[in-house]
Amino acid sequence: MNQAQLFVVATPIGNLDDITFRAIETLKRCPIIACEDTRVSAKLLKKFNITATLVPYHDKNERLQTKYLIQKIKTGIPIALICDAGTPTISDPGFCIVRECKKNRIDVIPIPGASALMAALSASGLPTHRFLFLGFPGHRESERIKILEKYSTMDVTLGFYESCHRIEKFLNNIFDTYGPNRFISLCKELTKIHEILLTAPISDVLSMAKKIALKGEFVVLIAPPNYSL
Repeated sequence: MNQAQLFVVATPIGNLDDITFRAIETLKRCPIIACEDTRVSAKLLKKFNITATLVPYHDKNERLQTKYLIQKIKTGIPIALICDAGTPTISDPGFCIVRECKKNRIDVIPIPGASALMAALSASGLPTHRFLFLGFPGHRESERIKILEKYSTMDVTLGFYESCHRIEKFLNNIFDTYGPNRFISLCKELTKIHEILLTAPISDVLSMAKKIALKGEFVVLIAPPNYSL
């Protein structure tokens, strides 16, 4: 392993057995691991006997921690960046330190692995040859409706992440904006015990959603106009 590098390491999105051999080896060889939540990451490290020092790196402290971590890398210490689940920087912290590494000519090495978006797309039955990831659609209803209207006619599959606190509202926003027949995939708790993946017109998904507990993490995929199974 070369010195003065940042390793962007994907971690499992639920099932810990989905981690790659290369990810484990990389985490074992990095003395410092920057992570979103030390409590969450400690469970992963314990399972695979990884003894690195965990440094919290999240939305509220990333600017300060970026400076600290860049200094460490410049002294020759390789550092790994992980998030609670999935691939860092994809609707998760990490962009700030990756950008600073590029500015400082520090190598950034991706260690690919799990991604909730890719897992959802692969099993959805919706078109995957062209898709657009739009992250979280917004806290306010006006924000969600605005983004839905903006991309309403694009001939691509739209991808979103949404929390359990707003998922029902977002589904209703899709129904109100696109009508009852637009196909979507509602993906809940992928790779976990309570995994659910529903692909159907939005009206049917809304009906089915009333029978399940809307808890956990969600990926919502919206098919292009006029698509049907």
